[in-house]
Amino acid sequence: MSQQTLQAAQHFVDWFRTASPYIYMHHGRTFVISFDGDALQHPHFKELIQDIALLNVLGIRVIIVYGIRPQIDAALQRRGLESKLANGRRITDEQTLQCVLSSCGEVNLMIQSYLSMGLSNVPISDTKIQVVSGNFVMAKPLGVQNGVDYHYTGEVRKIDSNGITHQLNKDAIVLIPPVGYSPTGEIFNLLAEEVATAVAIELRAAKWVCLHENEGLIDDDNQLVRQLTFIEAQKWLNKTLDNDSRSLLENAIKACRNGVERVHLITQKVDGSLLLELFSRDGIGTLISYDPYENTRQASIQDIGGLLELIQPLEQAGALVRRSREKLEMEVDQFTVQERDGMIVACAALYPFAQEKTAELACFAVHEKYRGMRKGDEILAYLELLAKKQGLKSIFVLTTRTAHWFIERGFVEVSPNALPTERQELYNFQRNSKVFMKYLMN
Repeated sequence: MSQQTLQAAQHFVDWFRTASPYIYMHHGRTFVISFDGDALQHPHFKELIQDIALLNVLGIRVIIVYGIRPQIDAALQRRGLESKLANGRRITDEQTLQCVLSSCGEVNLMIQSYLSMGLSNVPISDTKIQVVSGNFVMAKPLGVQNGVDYHYTGEVRKIDSNGITHQLNKDAIVLIPPVGYSPTGEIFNLLAEEVATAVAIELRAAKWVCLHENEGLIDDDNQLVRQLTFIEAQKWLNKTLDNDSRSLLENAIKACRNGVERVHLITQKVDGSLLLELFSRDGIGTLISYDPYENTRQASIQDIGGLLELIQPLEQAGALVRRSREKLEMEVDQFTVQERDGMIVACAALYPFAQEKTAELACFAVHEKYRGMRKGDEILAYLELLAKKQGLKSIFVLTTRTAHWFIERGFVEVSPNALPTERQELYNFQRNSKVFMKYLMN
């Protein structure tokens, strides 16, 4: 076997080992996947639909919600009609509604035709993908707002969760257009992201994966923001955002606040972005989740291997005091870990001195790949809450290299004499660590 072939084989093995836990974890879970009408204009749109079909074959319960804005604009232009907008929403009069319906039908049939191809160039290429579309969304008119009559532009009233669940239970992909129906038979034009949000909430989806033109949220340093809680995401609404980005972010926050575990904002311009987001540890876009501590927990004996892997490089560099495996096993109950999809990316130990109402923060470590992503801040905040619950008034840390990091987070330098008596007796003058203390507010 040639060296090139060996390298390709090893690359496949590495990829498969990384992806396998996600294949297992996602099986049987409900994902809402949405994309806007611009996705159809990208050369790899067919591959995106094929990737969605692959999710179905892997046992993921898939709901697709699609947008049709550029298709409606094109249909209006062909008829010589003007596109009317107000406050970022389309005004859907009777003529525009006809363009909405024709665009819906066109896109719906195109997606179904691609899904009907099964999976090409694989041993299961003859696998039949069942696709179901129907009147799963009840809607009501947006009405007259600020003097503007939106006619047949509407908003979601109710989701037929039982009907959708029935189809998912039969292993079908459910295809939902951005339109809704009233009990009186009227049809309303809806925003795709609002439909996706409502469906994800009603179906208690594990994920809403939203593909759009941007790669995710970009910070002031022009860097991709990898992860936010919905509370942190709310602060982004104070920034200057275009109407589409603001609407998308507002709906992502709403989804998380109402039970959707994770919302993924990823680009639809990159071929394979859906698979990269779902089957790799760091993904390709921005993840918004409900709980800042969803992956922060007390360590257990099963975490010893991961803890050693995390802290040993820092011990070798002299940043941490060496701990044997036996010592870790004895003290594992004092450790808190932060996990990202099965990998321990941060840890810290809290050793209380109950009589002095203080505790030592020790073995504070963040994996080098995740520094600068607020992992340290999250685990510190968690431990501060834990210390308060134990009735402690302060926490302290001994450090030789990270003084400024702790100072920036409210720690102040104190003399080693300020340490609890028991801890003073163990102070290593040769190491000459500086002592920083933080007083906890009630």
